Amino acid sequence: MRIAIGADHGGFELKEELTAFLKKQGHTVLDVGAYNDRPSDYPDFALAVAGKIGENEAVRGILVCGSGVGACIAANKIPGIRASVSHDTFSAHQGVEDDAMNVLCLGARIIGPRLAEEVVAAFINARFSKAQRHRKRLRKVQDIEDSY
Repeated sequence: MRIAIGADHGGFELKEELTAFLKKQGHTVLDVGAYNDRPSDYPDFALAVAGKIGENEAVRGILVCGSGVGACIAANKIPGIRASVSHDTFSAHQGVEDDAMNVLCLGARIIGPRLAEEVVAAFINARFSKAQRHRKRLRKVQDIEDSY
C-alpha cells in the first residue's frame, strides 16, 4: 500500500520509526517531512499528507504530532480527508471499517513506538466494510463537506 506520512518536530522521531516499520512490512512510504526535529508546524504536514491522498499518490496517510490532536484538526479541514486520533487498535481498524477513515493521527507524547506499530498495522490492514448503514452515513458526511 502507498502511505503518506508526515510529522512536525514533536512527532519526528516516531515518524522515523514508523517509516522504517512500514517499509519493513513492504509498503511504499511517501515521507512529506519534517526531516528533522527543529520547530515546525503540524498544519503544513497535514496539508502535505492530504495532498498525496487527494492526488491519488497515496491510499492512506499517517500524521504524528505531540498529541495527535492538532494534526487531526488540520487534516479534517481538507476535503476528502477523514482523520482520527487513535491510540488503540480497536479505533484504528473500526475507524476504517465503519467510517472510511483515511488518515491516522498519533501523538508521539502519548503513545510509545511498539504500540504505535500495532495501531498502524490495525489501520493499514483494515478495509471499509461497505455495509449499507456505513455507506449511508459516509454519504451524509460527504454531503456536509459538500455544503461548505
